[in-house]
Amino acid sequence: MAITGIDAVPIAGDIKPDLAIVSSLGKHIVGQYVLVRVTDDAGRIGLGEASVTAVWSGETQAGTIALVKDYLGPMVAGADPFDIEWISRRMDKAVHANSFAKGAIEMALLDLQGQILGVPVYKLLGGKSSGDNPTTQEGFQPEGERAAGQGIRLKFVVGAVEPELAAQRAHRMVRAGWKAIKVKVARHPDPQVDVERLKAVRDAIGDIWLSVDANGGYTVDQAIWAAAKFEKLNVMLFEQPTCRGDHLAMAEVRSRSGIPIMADESVFTPHDALEVIRHRAADVLSLYPGKHGGIRATQHIAKIAEAAGIPCTIGSNLEREVATAAMAHVTVSTANIQCERFPGDLIGPVYFEKHLTRDPLKYQADRLWAPEAPGLGVRMN
Repeated sequence: MAITGIDAVPIAGDIKPDLAIVSSLGKHIVGQYVLVRVTDDAGRIGLGEASVTAVWSGETQAGTIALVKDYLGPMVAGADPFDIEWISRRMDKAVHANSFAKGAIEMALLDLQGQILGVPVYKLLGGKSSGDNPTTQEGFQPEGERAAGQGIRLKFVVGAVEPELAAQRAHRMVRAGWKAIKVKVARHPDPQVDVERLKAVRDAIGDIWLSVDANGGYTVDQAIWAAAKFEKLNVMLFEQPTCRGDHLAMAEVRSRSGIPIMADESVFTPHDALEVIRHRAADVLSLYPGKHGGIRATQHIAKIAEAAGIPCTIGSNLEREVATAAMAHVTVSTANIQCERFPGDLIGPVYFEKHLTRDPLKYQADRLWAPEAPGLGVRMN
């Protein structure tokens, strides 16, 4: 079997105006992404998605399409779709960074493998727990068992909007069955504005799991001050308080925060993960395939973190259904992605006005299930 063609086409979608994400990185009101299609000699088509945003990874829709067509695509053409390790190595040698583009190609290859073998992608990644293992003496049920039977636990994200509006949005989603809320902070130069937003949200949702995400927008002093205020509001997790790459800064915040610190923008590569661990800069890592250049790389980083005793969760860049399905597969097949403890962000399809795929993914309140059909389990309209 051999790959006979690869193409990349633009996909665009508007985010529901009342759900648009506003953060320290700006407004996310439209998704200008790329769909990758890999075809084999039997006519099967594997799908991948590059949910690119320039402010996040430096990648753009037009640049990703050109990169796939002119550089990465020719390396894949003629190859066996199961030679994924060697294809990935060739791409890494030929093109620096561009993790979302590479990740989309890997998604498409895994989708194609699953179709050829007639199994969902999570089976290719090691499978998911059947849920029949006993709990520990302390009553703790391993993460995989819960994800397999109950779906992946998620949190709804509220943008850095006015306190009253943030409270309304959070309250509406709690009434709809969501049991975890994340609020964006650090957009305003005065962190007191964020405290007021969090107070309003806490009053609106009661004793619901609550976290904050600064997207690297605070200084060290601001983050330490804010952490003390957030702790009084029973905030459970403080995501990326300071700018990416400055592990010493985040380690300083962590050492003086009563809230666990999660690294997101700080962890793109396995080397990044090792540096975060070495500097003791985070208690939790946020992972997802687009950042890491592929699903298998996500698993690799999760295992590095597991060896260091650090749990992980699954993040998001408001992906559409193709990439969200890929992220669901890696979540249920990776023991150290612990969404029951730290709810994940696989929420992109909830935010967009229209579905990208023929059948919607299975959401129920704040839970998402990995598709059971062969490959990624999604097909385009």
